[in-house]
Amino acid sequence: MSHMIWKGAISFGLVHVPVQLYPATQSEKVGFNLLDKRSIDPIGYRQINKRTGKEVTRENIVRGFEYEKDKYVVLSDDEIRSANPESTQTVDILAFVEAPEISFLYLDTPYFLAPDRKGEKVYALLREALKASGKIGIANVVLHNKQHLAALIPVGPVLALNTLRWADEVRDFGELKLPSEDSKKAGLTARELDMAKKLIDDMSDSWDPSAYHDTFRDDILALVERKVRAGKTEEITDVETPRESRKSAEILDLSDLLKRSLGRGKGKAAGRSRAAQDDDEAEEPASPSRRRTGTTRRASSVGARSAASNKNSAPRSKRSAA
Repeated sequence: MSHMIWKGAISFGLVHVPVQLYPATQSEKVGFNLLDKRSIDPIGYRQINKRTGKEVTRENIVRGFEYEKDKYVVLSDDEIRSANPESTQTVDILAFVEAPEISFLYLDTPYFLAPDRKGEKVYALLREALKASGKIGIANVVLHNKQHLAALIPVGPVLALNTLRWADEVRDFGELKLPSEDSKKAGLTARELDMAKKLIDDMSDSWDPSAYHDTFRDDILALVERKVRAGKTEEITDVETPRESRKSAEILDLSDLLKRSLGRGKGKAAGRSRAAQDDDEAEEPASPSRRRTGTTRRASSVGARSAASNKNSAPRSKRSAA
């Protein structure tokens, strides 16, 4: 069982759904430790023997794979290179699949692909054919001497290559205690579902990445700038203890809470539009209280990023590559 790494709530109008956050992926990558070849002791960042504390010269450092706790197999660079997949410089398409079949949980690192010399026409042909078919390519590709599974995705005028996690890197959510997918078994009524869907409709908007900001980063940069301007770069400033975040009331009647939430969604969307107009007209950077915060209000602490909710639920659109 994976360890819980965060506990909080999903904010849904005035409703707060308590949740626990668990890692959705696990790394299965091969890693190597730097070792002192004379004693097979691990070498620290500064090339120090972790057991003796003495510095280790470069010629005495070898790579080792830890197959058991504190037990290593020593491998030379030539041995490692011989075990690596051959770098073919090719995106090898294995199959074409329907785009919604791939869960967001498998997406790893996005890249852009651009046509090389005299390749514009065939590039455009593949891009438009993928768009028309609604499918994406599944491929093998070697990047930095490492083999990857990848998805070839048309995104507007560009072909994106998004590396994918291997199947054994995505955890099975079957170990979690989850409500039944049967609405009745989960204790939901048709009225509650109708109101929840209406609330989602009211809060629906077009996806605009620029409308959402990392307000924690923005505030830190603003704080740094203020201290630089004030010449207090080496001073620690006393700060007021942040007020305890308001706790949501105990949910006694979910239907009533959903009903009270209805109508607020469009106000939020309109507020975002007004905030965008204010940002364009303002001469000074907006204060933290005026900046758009995306989908959540920031409390006294910064929460971890939300994990994707369902390993088996297929996305209706792919995340664009970067």
